[in-house]
Amino acid sequence: MAVEFEDARERGRLLAVEGGAVVGFIAYFVLAAEPHALVAVHTVVEPGHEGRGIAGALVKTFYGIAAGEGVPVVPLCPYAASWAAKHPDQAPEAPAEVVAAAKAQLDGDPALW
Repeated sequence: MAVEFEDARERGRLLAVEGGAVVGFIAYFVLAAEPHALVAVHTVVEPGHEGRGIAGALVKTFYGIAAGEGVPVVPLCPYAASWAAKHPDQAPEAPAEVVAAAKAQLDGDPALW
């Protein structure tokens, strides 16, 4: 079965779905300040689904969504940051002030973790 991706923005999740079941997700939030970056805070692959490239596909899809919306990605999630460092052609670096704003928003609202 193919993995499909669903942006459940109202729940702050980009879901990886296979056969109707969620097999992984990126937890994220939208930066409140302009330019409304997408901020990745966790990448999770459910047990039994690891090693299939789902996490990388999630991050690639996440960057694609942001590019389609014309906003940067701030990868605060260690996995997403590592993936971005390995794929600079697909993961442009967010401006320093956007990264600082994302960290400040996260510090001000621990529920975003």
